[in-house]
Amino acid sequence: MKSRIRPGGRTLVLMVVLASFTASCGLPRPGPNKRELYASSELRGGDAFVLSVNDRVTRLTSVVPALGFSSSFLNAGLVGSDTIHPGDTLGMTIYENVNDGLLATQGQRVAALNEVQVDGDGFIFVPYAGRIRAAGNSPDGLRRLITQKLDPQTPDPQVTVTRLAGNGSTVSVMGAINGQGVYPIERPTRTLTAMLARAGGVSISPESAEVTVIRGGQEGHVWLQDLYSNANLDVPLRGGDRILVQEDRRSFTALGATGSQTRVRFDTQTISAIEAIATVGGLSSGTADPTGVFVLRNEPAEIANSVLGRSDLVGDQRFVYVLDLTEPMGMFHARDFAIRDQDTVYVTEAPFVQWQKTLSAITGSAAGISGLENVGALAGSATN
Repeated sequence: MKSRIRPGGRTLVLMVVLASFTASCGLPRPGPNKRELYASSELRGGDAFVLSVNDRVTRLTSVVPALGFSSSFLNAGLVGSDTIHPGDTLGMTIYENVNDGLLATQGQRVAALNEVQVDGDGFIFVPYAGRIRAAGNSPDGLRRLITQKLDPQTPDPQVTVTRLAGNGSTVSVMGAINGQGVYPIERPTRTLTAMLARAGGVSISPESAEVTVIRGGQEGHVWLQDLYSNANLDVPLRGGDRILVQEDRRSFTALGATGSQTRVRFDTQTISAIEAIATVGGLSSGTADPTGVFVLRNEPAEIANSVLGRSDLVGDQRFVYVLDLTEPMGMFHARDFAIRDQDTVYVTEAPFVQWQKTLSAITGSAAGISGLENVGALAGSATN
């Protein structure tokens, strides 16, 4: 006699099969779970160092990019607004105390030298005075030089020098600034902060503004807030300097059971783990596991060796930092742990969420199978 499985029994068997199938094939989820992340530890044959965050780890990993200027920027002297530069066009008038002087026409005591251009090497030529270096001098300084050269040849010469053309020392201001343009270095604007103010100030949040000064082949970088809080960073400007103001380019990525999954730009010099989570809408109240907040990063060898108490690591190392917000000090650790450029902040799903997904998949599939059985039963009845 053949044994028969009742319809309800077939449904139960199918549910067991479905449970095994969903467990083996996996269900939709935003990323790895805690068990899988811990399995990546080098202690378990993985290629990452997995560490729980504590006060020591927080202290050793809290690194903020150090921006500043080299000694060549810091030690440069102030440039006057009347400094003569190559390419400037000058006008000179020479007064002599004798008729028929060296430079004046017959019967005149005044000689005008119009449109004398400073050559590429910074020199000009004055008759009877010779080749004189003009670049780097003020008009008054050049006047004294010409007077000294002419004095042995004509009694008590009087000389005036004016700039007819040329902007003298100028800098260009670009980027997130309210008044981009080319500005002369004048007496009130001979330093970086004064020039930024002259250009209308920055058009972005000061907390995330980075200022770059490009001088020839050199560059100097400084945070705007540091610039205003430290007078030593307010460097003197030079003709031809380019000033670029731009928003902080650092970012981190938030993934997993958070309010949103996105790439986030830094809006302040430092961002803590708790601030990073808050920036993307906090933990998802319905799915997040507060014991499974992970920060993934490539740690420089210097910091990696310091954190692990080693000295043999070379090159960047993969680190997974673990934050448990349910621990007594968990929120404090998250508040003090600094997020860095290119970090990934990942929040795992709570275990019960996967279980709910499994149940939903099983019951949904079972309902479909039950429906098919009912249809089959009706068809069998109709046939009989």
